[in-house]
Amino acid sequence: MVFADPIYFLLLLLLVPMIGWYIWKLRKSQASIRLSSSEGFKKAPNTYKVYLRHFPFVLRIVAFSFLVAALARPQMTNSISTSTTEGIDIMMSLDISTSMLAMDLNPNRIEAAKDVAASFINGRPYDNIGLVVFAGESFTQCPLTTDHTVLLNLMKDVHCGMIEDGTAIGHGLATAVSRLKDSKAKSKVIILLTDGSNNRGEIAPVTAAEIAKTFGIRVYTIAVGTMGEAPYPMQTAFGVQTQMMKVEIDEKTLTQIAQITGGLYFRATNTKALKEIYQEIDQMEKTKMSIQEYSKKQEKYVFFAMIGLFCFLLELLLRYTIVKNIP
Repeated sequence: MVFADPIYFLLLLLLVPMIGWYIWKLRKSQASIRLSSSEGFKKAPNTYKVYLRHFPFVLRIVAFSFLVAALARPQMTNSISTSTTEGIDIMMSLDISTSMLAMDLNPNRIEAAKDVAASFINGRPYDNIGLVVFAGESFTQCPLTTDHTVLLNLMKDVHCGMIEDGTAIGHGLATAVSRLKDSKAKSKVIILLTDGSNNRGEIAPVTAAEIAKTFGIRVYTIAVGTMGEAPYPMQTAFGVQTQMMKVEIDEKTLTQIAQITGGLYFRATNTKALKEIYQEIDQMEKTKMSIQEYSKKQEKYVFFAMIGLFCFLLELLLRYTIVKNIP
């Protein structure tokens, strides 16, 4: 247990004059009576009231002490721990263009990519991992974090149609680079997943790759989609119908991005292949990083305040009933 405002414990110094005043008053207010002989009182037994005569003052001291402790805000907390572990900084750049709704991966490309990425994240609990999404433009869905619960919840909210459609690979890569460029980790990695070719944005994918190389960032590119054609849900006058669409992926550019940055290019034609790709990336080098964990504090001042109030009320009850003084 810790106290948020221990300065209030200085109020306990007031106990010294309180005790001194009580002793002085007790001596001054002693009553006396003259008797010819006190022999008859020697064998008279002491009643319980004699033993309780100082108890109200003790209760007052206890009540004051507990109220001061309540002002100091006692809190229950677990210890803060700092541990050193192995990890790398990873930004995941995910294509969320409408072509990711193709169903050549189960149930479709974007859901398969999210599921496999979630498994990858759960397998690396000590890494700083973030998420960038892109289509016709890009934005950071989650910055680098070791709080993977937050990251996974934000990943669940990702869906096609969140932003303007298109495939701005250069923007998706550049946004991820901007999140990693100031990282102090020895190993900085971007996992870029897409199913098309760059057709939007002002930043060319190769230019973004050169920037990544400047900051020592390796880019692993993953192209998802079967060879040839893939089933795609099309909105028609008769509702949503599945039609076969041609798969067009700029493998040359994705390979070039990986080569420039010292990464690797992968092609995932099914969910199993996608899982194997992430497992291979999982074997990359790791670097030491420090993780500090904080626990939630719980206020306990009510408990101390209630004890203090109880002692105060009990003192009043005894002082004006059982041990009442008649001056």
